[in-house]
Amino acid sequence: MPDRKLPDQPGLFDPPDAPERPVTDPADAGPLPLPGFLEQAGTGQGAEAPAAPAAAPASAGGTSRTPLWARLLGRLLAPWLRLEIEVDPAIASDPRPICYVLEDYGLSNALILQRACREAGLPPPLQPIAGDPLGRKRAYVALSRRHVNALGLLPGAEHKTHSGSLARLLQAHQRQPALDVRLVPVSIFVGQAPKRSSGWFSVLFSENWTIVGRFRRLLAILLNGRDTLVKFAAPLQVREVVAEGLDPERTVRKLSRILRTHFRRVREVVIGPDLSTRRMLADQVLSAPLVKEAIADQARRDNSSLEAAWEKANAYFWEIAADYSSTVVRSASFALTFVWNRIYRGVLVHHLDQFKQEALGHEVIYVPSHRSHMDYLLVSYLLYTHGVVPPHIFAGINLNLPVVGTLLRKGGAFFARRSFKGNALYSAVFREYMAQLVAGGYSIEYFIEGGRSRTGRLLQPKGGSLAMTVRAYLRQPTRPLLFQPVYIGYEKLMEGRSYLEELSGKPKEKESIWQLLTGIPKVLRSNYGQVVVNFGERIQLSQVLAELAPEWDGQPLGDDEKPAWFSRTIDALAQRIQINVNRAADVNPINLLALALLSTPKHAMGEADLRAQIALSKTLLAEVPYSEWVTVTPHTPEEIIAHGEEIGLITRTAHPLGDVLSVEGDNAVLLSYFRNNVLHLFTASSWIAVCFQNNRRMGRRQLQQIGRTLYPFLQAELFLPWDEDTFAARIDRTIEVFIREGLLEQVSDEDGGILQRHSGQSDEVFRLRALGHTLQQAFERYYIAISVLVKNGSGTLGAGELESLCQLAAQRLSLLYAPAAPEFFDKALFRGFIQKLRELKLVWPDETGRLAFDERLKAWAKDARVVLGRELRHTIEKISPAGSGRTTGEQPALPPDPASTDGAG
Repeated sequence: MPDRKLPDQPGLFDPPDAPERPVTDPADAGPLPLPGFLEQAGTGQGAEAPAAPAAAPASAGGTSRTPLWARLLGRLLAPWLRLEIEVDPAIASDPRPICYVLEDYGLSNALILQRACREAGLPPPLQPIAGDPLGRKRAYVALSRRHVNALGLLPGAEHKTHSGSLARLLQAHQRQPALDVRLVPVSIFVGQAPKRSSGWFSVLFSENWTIVGRFRRLLAILLNGRDTLVKFAAPLQVREVVAEGLDPERTVRKLSRILRTHFRRVREVVIGPDLSTRRMLADQVLSAPLVKEAIADQARRDNSSLEAAWEKANAYFWEIAADYSSTVVRSASFALTFVWNRIYRGVLVHHLDQFKQEALGHEVIYVPSHRSHMDYLLVSYLLYTHGVVPPHIFAGINLNLPVVGTLLRKGGAFFARRSFKGNALYSAVFREYMAQLVAGGYSIEYFIEGGRSRTGRLLQPKGGSLAMTVRAYLRQPTRPLLFQPVYIGYEKLMEGRSYLEELSGKPKEKESIWQLLTGIPKVLRSNYGQVVVNFGERIQLSQVLAELAPEWDGQPLGDDEKPAWFSRTIDALAQRIQINVNRAADVNPINLLALALLSTPKHAMGEADLRAQIALSKTLLAEVPYSEWVTVTPHTPEEIIAHGEEIGLITRTAHPLGDVLSVEGDNAVLLSYFRNNVLHLFTASSWIAVCFQNNRRMGRRQLQQIGRTLYPFLQAELFLPWDEDTFAARIDRTIEVFIREGLLEQVSDEDGGILQRHSGQSDEVFRLRALGHTLQQAFERYYIAISVLVKNGSGTLGAGELESLCQLAAQRLSLLYAPAAPEFFDKALFRGFIQKLRELKLVWPDETGRLAFDERLKAWAKDARVVLGRELRHTIEKISPAGSGRTTGEQPALPPDPASTDGAG
């Protein structure tokens, strides 16, 4: 804890008017018998270490030997203990005497503290402070212990609300102006619950919030003592506390409160929040003003009693709430270790250590990409096995299956219905539950996409969970909030076939326990390649609020307050999270194979061409890096091809002129999923390549100018992190790589440089065409939307009708030409493009709600025409359908083609 003036207020985790926990100083109850030396140290029970044998007080500056009993018992414990020690630097930089503060009494704590001080080179705790102000022949105090009169056997013993030793230390400072002792809080954890221990049995005795007895403490040390953490915090200055001039009773109570709050916060960081108070959490949720008001409204609507409405709210709480169990989590970690080793070739994690350093003192909200049901398990498993408390997971009610739902709930999942609409009581209970999780310091995980991506792209975010989280923080801004974007990259999806069926029009199957049980054997027999989990750049909510909501003055926000800046802050935060997820992408072998093979009409390449295309993609990623958070497979093109064959995604056909590698059948559609995972990383290179599909020559300035015009649409679709100027600079850097690789050549310095591709069907032209293929489909979609709008005329179509017509035109275009990727006619992508047109004021709703536009839209269409072939443009214009509101008569036409720049070959 930093040196600071102690506030005269209850601890942040104490109820406003809660009585102090009774604390008894062992010195007042007489010495305890020696056999009880292994005592509880974690949660308020345990016996005080016996006082050292009587000896003359040490003189100022003098020393004495460690008591014989401590040396003997220390040797007895030595084989069972291995300490990890963390010492705040402020301790060693100050020569003033030290008094250590433990959370709980217990001889085991005293012996561990003695050993930790010896290993860290700190003053020993079992020798008196100079002048012995404690009168105890030692240099440590503790805040609490099991009450010595718990059974009522000592009628003369009285309850105390503070540590007597701490009171004596404060009194000594009041009597002796020269005395200046520092209090150093020391937290001891024997077997941290989140960390992997030697076996399942050990987790039963690992550190937690449960009150345990002496025998359990003994077992904890025997089983987990070699995984003991001792944290020495920054010292508190006793002299500064005394200088406040409060009466002695109030001073010691305040200091005790601050120290208890410190110990609780350290315990939350190390082992997570206290999860043993689920029923108390229910009481807090149901007694909140927002929920009580909703209960009253429900009773009025149902014409029922308040008790009946309360019972309904109570049932909602237990339907929602998690029931976290360390034992279940540890057991699940064993099962998942077996599963991962069986079905995956490895699970890699990057940037986790950086996250652990930055997350200290923050409440963490994990916001991963969502592509598989495995996402839930992978993130929690990796956090658990790397010593981080698994989060509470916001899960859909569809996963609350028999048995499975119980296990997920005990793993930290809490369940939400797909829609809260029409149920104000359920909405109030859920929102208050989320608010209590945030206020209590629980880490939370949710997927802001709302559902799993069926196309491999990040979906447009839904702000509901974000809004609940931010509002909970604004209501009680006690702890800084940190959003942690997480990118999860697969090489093969368990749900791949079901995604393919859904994209082909088959309804989504409802999850069932039977479906799960019958699918397990098939999953365990499959090879799903490698999984990579990347922790991206973190987002501090305080920084977002300072930037986007400067009107907020830091004061708590009421439940009914709806400031104007709130919605725009949530929207901007959601976009920033998705951008940072994409900035932490992993490029695996399957991504690179998909980028190359899907760029050809028959999804096939000669082996030499495929190796060259993969090498080119890796070169672009290295020469023009997307961000420092992106990771790229280290494997060579040859190894990548061999891996694709091994997991059955590509097929080799032997031929005398060179083997051909191809993707057959439905695998081509499945492979498009993995191409879309990393499409955003190649935006600049694909943009340049697509411009040279139908143009042999173009100027740099024209490339950059049209790129700036189209960039806002690409940015919205792919969650790109740059502004238009930065994107133009990336285009320029990428051009230099193309020139060096022989894909382009600069033939003139006019117009910033005239660039030219090779003629004919050279290898360079082939590689350039492959790079531009995927982005070309985006421009085809854009042109379809413009064509349908212009063909129907201004003020004719509503946004919903335009989306449907665009989807029909894209489906027909896919039937007439080679089959496109499934997302080519995804209505959501058309919706995003139309929304961007509205943001840029290229279209706008008229008084009837239909979309109006002017000549600027036709002028904008000329830029799109530069990158599309004449035949394709003609087909799109021909198949663009008319809406139901279109009247008969001559239809508007797109502007005539600009002068053709199509080159030979």
